[in-house]
Amino acid sequence: MQPSVSVLKKILDGVPMDLATFFSFELSTDTARVFRRGEHVDIGAPGVKYLLIAAQRPGRNLQMLHEFYQPGKDSGRRVLSHEGEECGVLITGTLEVTIGDEVHVLNAGDAYYFASTIPHRFRNIGATVCEVVSACTPPSF
Repeated sequence: MQPSVSVLKKILDGVPMDLATFFSFELSTDTARVFRRGEHVDIGAPGVKYLLIAAQRPGRNLQMLHEFYQPGKDSGRRVLSHEGEECGVLITGTLEVTIGDEVHVLNAGDAYYFASTIPHRFRNIGATVCEVVSACTPPSF
């Protein structure tokens, strides 16, 4: 079975482990401030790549993702809702962002910022891969 990120998060909520720990084969206590290409942990699902930056760093207060949505793919059938705030900027493609009852279409250079407690969802409605760089605090993965 290939659970969505939201389903896996719910499963892990039942054990003392977050998504970053689950996807990290080795936890590092290194205080490195530079993370090279290939060191980011993919916590996505088929058609959606979520590269978690600094996943191996324990005690993170910030979650940063480099996201890639294939055409027609989304963040999951269910809306997301969690503590904190999040923001992101669209690098390429067209992204439909639903925040509460509002639906917005973003293009390259557009950005979003909202309280993560508001139900939200992301969907690539374009014909090309959609690339997003996002941040969330506190980390939810």
